[in-house]
Amino acid sequence: MISKALEEYLKTIYVLQVKTNEIRVTDIANQMQCSKPSVNKAINNLKENGLLNYETYGKIELTKSGEDLAKKILEAYDIVYVFLKDVLGLDEENAKSEAEKIKSTMEDNTINKLAKYVHKVLNLNDLNCNYDIAQERCRKCIRRKKFEQ
Repeated sequence: MISKALEEYLKTIYVLQVKTNEIRVTDIANQMQCSKPSVNKAINNLKENGLLNYETYGKIELTKSGEDLAKKILEAYDIVYVFLKDVLGLDEENAKSEAEKIKSTMEDNTINKLAKYVHKVLNLNDLNCNYDIAQERCRKCIRRKKFEQ
């Protein structure tokens, strides 16, 4: 298990990896608004946990398990964001900001319960989702695909 701070690094690396082919320490530092030494320390910790491959001054790449965990972290953020925006009615900018803060303090079990509540309130039960953060079901949700089109 990695810390919540390392989860944020992992999530950032995943997002950058999706956007661009090559990720550098500078890219991560700029995205997270932190120092390069902080990024290097996080990268080494993630590497020790088998979540990414990296050689000094080389390409930063997530391993399969690193990518899977990053997707799980993004799912948790998505659930909190949907709750804040669609259930509580926060505007998009505030929902994004607050979701970042709230998600980093929640356990998986709490996220799962929040997901079930969100599905009930938004009448998504007919999708037979039974959201479970470990199963990545929300990223494949019919409702989500409608919004992406």
